[in-house]
Amino acid sequence: MVSTSPLLHFAENDLQLIALSFMSILYALKIRWVLRFPASTDRQPPANPSLTDGARGARYSLLAVAMPWTIGSNRRHPLLYAQFVIFHLAVALSIAMSFAIPYAPRWIAGSMVVVALQVLFVAAAAVGIVRLIRRTADPYLRAISSPDDYFALIMLIFWFLFAALAAPNHGETCRLIYFLLTAFFLVYVPFSKISHYLYYPLARWYLGRTLGHRGVYPLKGA
Repeated sequence: MVSTSPLLHFAENDLQLIALSFMSILYALKIRWVLRFPASTDRQPPANPSLTDGARGARYSLLAVAMPWTIGSNRRHPLLYAQFVIFHLAVALSIAMSFAIPYAPRWIAGSMVVVALQVLFVAAAAVGIVRLIRRTADPYLRAISSPDDYFALIMLIFWFLFAALAAPNHGETCRLIYFLLTAFFLVYVPFSKISHYLYYPLARWYLGRTLGHRGVYPLKGA
């Protein structure tokens, strides 16, 4: 069992639970607000009901993110899709690690697991740097970027780096900074564009349902 100072113990436990509760409340309010505006129904009769329908289209749309060959931009830019996978997988595992360290440290006690996490987090930080450069160098991305985009990306880069340093679960300074950054994101994310993942399933479901009703989703042969 790794010993911790009172400050680190607070950051790993009480602070995380407070921040997580705050985020959950805000997300519940957001979802409640979104559901006040139900999607309109299709006015045209269903097309190709023997091949597809709204439910099939909705399921296909939700799973499209895991099927890059079905999306033209992913087929043309596989490297960007690989960056997307690395970045979002690192986010998910970093969040999981913030629970594993204080409550189930044995899950990440193996040296191979630690090395794999560190490699992933460093790779995600590198992806973040590449994305930051693209966002500042590409005039089109720069035109649609807000201060929140830059701030969130820079903070995520630091979060990944400190997640890599905290993965061995030794030493207090890096772990403390990692947990403080995690708590910060839990509070900050509902107010930032990072919260797009909250709306993604709803948007994909409604899009797929509509296209499935019209007989064009799932794509033929996909």
